[in-house]
Amino acid sequence: MAVALVTGASSGLGAEFARQLAARGADLVLVARDGAALERVAGDIRARSGVDVHVLAADLLDDGALAAVEKRLAAGVDVLVNNAGFGLDLAFEENDVAVEVRHLRLHVEAAMRLMHAALPAMLERGSGRIVNVASVAGFVPRGTYGAVKGWLISFSRWANVVYRPRGVTVTAVCPGFVHTSFHERLGLPPGHEGVPAGMWLDADKVVREGLRDAARGRSVSVPSWRYTALVAASRLLPDAVVVRAASRGR
Repeated sequence: MAVALVTGASSGLGAEFARQLAARGADLVLVARDGAALERVAGDIRARSGVDVHVLAADLLDDGALAAVEKRLAAGVDVLVNNAGFGLDLAFEENDVAVEVRHLRLHVEAAMRLMHAALPAMLERGSGRIVNVASVAGFVPRGTYGAVKGWLISFSRWANVVYRPRGVTVTAVCPGFVHTSFHERLGLPPGHEGVPAGMWLDADKVVREGLRDAARGRSVSVPSWRYTALVAASRLLPDAVVVRAASRGR
């Protein structure tokens, strides 16, 4: 029986990854700050899928809590989904620099440390999957959110080439705007950001395509042909045009 550890699993894409992995028969370790919300997700998954679900309430920006998650990963899991994260206003100069540092640490340092903790057991066993939830923002100049997601994409591409021959795949899943609570936490309910309705994706589709591409051993997964086309176009346009276009929404 496979075991999957999912961070940021209390809502949104993290909870959807947990549900779909459970539907495939994986036992789960769910990680997030909100223990009560995790228990609700865990209870629903147990009732639907009958798999074993362990809840690990942990703030990944707390050194002790992060170490506890690293210890669990070092004991061995089959799948790691690095999904924990949050967004910031694009006005970098107005943001609290301490919050910007927390943002950087969560998206880059915490994800890196969790991968580093999970890899030895996976490589020794000769199998494993790491899924890093990035964003199409990582392909374009889009504030510090685009920058941290760009790190995840670049590292995933390198790691997949290096570790796939040893049985471990690393995939960056890069959605665009998704109907989750992510934007509500920024104070902007989904659909109220000047983003066309057709550019919003459903979480179940994003996760389904992401897991499919991870199973195929791909380094990068960009759910939806619309965003695949946008990423391709962004590489041909001047930075000023791309930045202006990417400034819509948060």
